[in-house]
Amino acid sequence: MKKIERALMSVYDKTNLLEIANVLAERGVEMLSTGGTARHLREAGIDIIDVSDYTGFPELFDGRVKTLHPKIHGGLLTEWDNPEHSTQAAAHGITSIDLVISNLYPFEATVARQDVTLAEAIENIDIGGPTIIRAAAKNYRHVAVLTDVSQYPRVISELAANDGCLSEATRFDLGKAAFAHTAHYDGAIAAYLTDIARLESTPTSEEFGETLTLRFKKASTLRYGENPHQRAAFYRTENAPEPCAAWAKQLSGQPLSFNNILDLAAALEIVKDFAQPACAIIKHNNPCGLATAENLQAAFTNALECDRVSAFGSVVGLNRRMTIQTANTIREAANAGVKIDAIIAPSYTEKALRALSRVKRRPILETGALHQTDSVLQIRNVTGGVLVQTPDAHEMQADALQVVTKRAPTDAEVESLLFAWQACKHVKSNCILLARGTQTVGIGAGQMSRVDSAIIAVRKAGEKAEGAVLASDAYFPFPDGVEIAGEAGISAIIQPGGSVNDEPVIETADAYGMAMVLTGVRHFRH
Repeated sequence: MKKIERALMSVYDKTNLLEIANVLAERGVEMLSTGGTARHLREAGIDIIDVSDYTGFPELFDGRVKTLHPKIHGGLLTEWDNPEHSTQAAAHGITSIDLVISNLYPFEATVARQDVTLAEAIENIDIGGPTIIRAAAKNYRHVAVLTDVSQYPRVISELAANDGCLSEATRFDLGKAAFAHTAHYDGAIAAYLTDIARLESTPTSEEFGETLTLRFKKASTLRYGENPHQRAAFYRTENAPEPCAAWAKQLSGQPLSFNNILDLAAALEIVKDFAQPACAIIKHNNPCGLATAENLQAAFTNALECDRVSAFGSVVGLNRRMTIQTANTIREAANAGVKIDAIIAPSYTEKALRALSRVKRRPILETGALHQTDSVLQIRNVTGGVLVQTPDAHEMQADALQVVTKRAPTDAEVESLLFAWQACKHVKSNCILLARGTQTVGIGAGQMSRVDSAIIAVRKAGEKAEGAVLASDAYFPFPDGVEIAGEAGISAIIQPGGSVNDEPVIETADAYGMAMVLTGVRHFRH
């Protein structure tokens, strides 16, 4: 056990600081402090020694240099059970510091602001704080270090139970947390500066730095992973880069599962991609229905019509405020046997939320106003590493389409083709997607051969395939997929082109009187 006799306090976040400071004062602990922390404590009537008085050295450079002094770091780093250390400390008037309470300038909150300047960001890089935290954590056998307000109750309780002493086990736990804290902090700085360089550079391979710093904080332990025999937890970034499922506010329902989070994220990313009112119905990370319409109620109804069977046990994503009209339509679908496991939307009217919350276990999430950005890198895990890429943010315009068949698509077909093309990039490859107007009517996802995806999409669409348009996320390697479409009555096809068999593929489309346009861009989603 280690008796706490002297403490150093230097915090930005002063939440509950007075509570632990009063506990220390009651136990006669000598307290050192700096700047705003010292003022805060003195105003509360707590006796504090300024670090500058303790060291005999004034604060310099607008407070940039205050705890960076041998008397401070000697007190933190001396191993008091080492005779040589103790002798050196005595020779230089260095006394022990047994407890450090420190948290850091809010760098991540600062750089999360849209209007932050580089100079402001740099000014909010804490130097003295991480230095004393790391020194205390390294010497955990002799020093306890608190870096988070959530740690205060444990320390207060243990001090009360052990006559002002802390166990080595507690000091070790606090030390581990301290190193994680400073690692996360330094990672935030490195990532911000890397992003600044990437966003200001031209698109070259140099936009990806030599090292990749990933910073995530545990949000919750999940009941299990994809399957009950797998353990799982949910981590998220410190600050949301944009409206996203990870930082959505849960308004109702049971805690989210591993699969809920995956599907909610997929649903939200799809509907964010459309300017019109949109609804995505997700099953196993693929849309089983997607539509845009004049209003959200119609978008949900049209999306559901694509594949009501697959929609059982689905997640619904919307890109507009949920109204009571849309909520009632969802409830009607549920009464008709369509089980919806979770819902995510920007916001809800009070009546809509009350109506949907009657299903007590179903999670309902609110994101706030949606906007799309292509500045957030996408990261995929592989054993032993990660893959990093920019988002698939390509937008196809009508005038960029290359008509390659004898018949050009009508204006109505072009509108539907562009919708289908934008939708198919959110479906696992190989993808074939059928649409009528701006609603999907058949989706073939994740098949190893493109013709199998075409067969599935046509089968799902049934009679609705007649007169529909088709989007293929990559080129047709053979005419067989186009033959399937022609036999089903598909009127027009959009695909990247670029196959060695483009000529027979186009000839097959002509044979069925279909229009075909090429994009020159593919939309693989593995």
